[in-house]
Amino acid sequence: MIKKIALLIIPVVFLVSVFPAQAIVRAEGGLTVLDNSAEADFPYKLNFSLSAESDTDITDIRLHYSVDRKSYARVTSEAYIEFVPDTGVDVEWAWDMRKTGGLPPGTNVRYWWTLEDSGGTKIETVPVDIRFDDDRHDWQILTEGRITMYWYKGGRSFADELMAAAQEGLELLNREIGVYLNNPVDIYIYANSQDLQSAMIFPQSWTGGVAYPRYSAIAIGIEPDNLSWGTRSIVHELTHLVVHQMTDNPYLDLPTWLDEGLAMYMEGPLSGSFVYYLSKAIEGDALISVRSLASPFSAYADKSYLSYAQSYSLVQFLIAAYGQEKMLELLTVFSEGTGYDEVLLNVYGFDMDGLDKMWNDYIDYISEQQSEESAETVSVPIAGVFNRQAERL
Repeated sequence: MIKKIALLIIPVVFLVSVFPAQAIVRAEGGLTVLDNSAEADFPYKLNFSLSAESDTDITDIRLHYSVDRKSYARVTSEAYIEFVPDTGVDVEWAWDMRKTGGLPPGTNVRYWWTLEDSGGTKIETVPVDIRFDDDRHDWQILTEGRITMYWYKGGRSFADELMAAAQEGLELLNREIGVYLNNPVDIYIYANSQDLQSAMIFPQSWTGGVAYPRYSAIAIGIEPDNLSWGTRSIVHELTHLVVHQMTDNPYLDLPTWLDEGLAMYMEGPLSGSFVYYLSKAIEGDALISVRSLASPFSAYADKSYLSYAQSYSLVQFLIAAYGQEKMLELLTVFSEGTGYDEVLLNVYGFDMDGLDKMWNDYIDYISEQQSEESAETVSVPIAGVFNRQAERL
């Protein structure tokens, strides 16, 4: 067991990847579980095995398991094990994540077995909790407040800067939007995007960080010499978790433009490729509608960059024009599971199409302002002018 103490670094080595049963389980009729275990093959599989014997043929074996994550219903999965009935059996079953979707590192899984023999004797093993850990790396751990950070490359100063960015991000979230972290969060820092993507099932080629709101976990690929990007990414992914903790409901997720727009906004001013793609779309009259941005973003990198950039500008516009209180109210109403158009009408008095029109009108206004700037300022991309104009509202 890892003892987590604020601001204490502990080398973490996940020595146990095979989790054996605690004791032999025996029924009065002679049906006996001799051994059962689970072995993690992160990130692809959880391999379960069991040995049992009985006075009569064992005819039915089932594996039951559940995942520790936020849910509005208790979900237990059941795997029916195919085998030849016999008085002694050894069976295996693999949970293939490539078929069901992956789990973030550190996820807790609880499992147990039920067995029956031809004599009608039934037995159930004691539930066992295991952690689905990424034991390919020698993790170190740093905890401060409700944030626990794991990393394996880079020194103490590297981890300290990332932790400081995370704590400052929490303060900024409370100050700018009025939201705060409710539950503890685990942040896994991979040494680069390649290592991160190797920990995921079917990642996008451009994935650099991912938040798992239902698991209160974050995984990011940050190279020790790229802290400027890393500190922004920490705030981005942390925003996802904090906002989801506040707005999570059993009926409806946030529209993607609001979810990603808030995360982008909390990073700081729009920069890099995002500025380029937003400026290009504005100048070419190729912006994506707000209604379309409510759905998951495109897997194509150029359209994805534009979607993120537009989402940023939408959130920036709403906060600059209507204030923090309205944004907090918007998130509060979203937590009730109200439809996208209904929430906007309730809080702002317009739906997604109305927001789209107002936002495009504002884009046109910025374009006019840019044309009136001095020659020195005219060279600034329109997205940069947008940043400045929004601050003046």
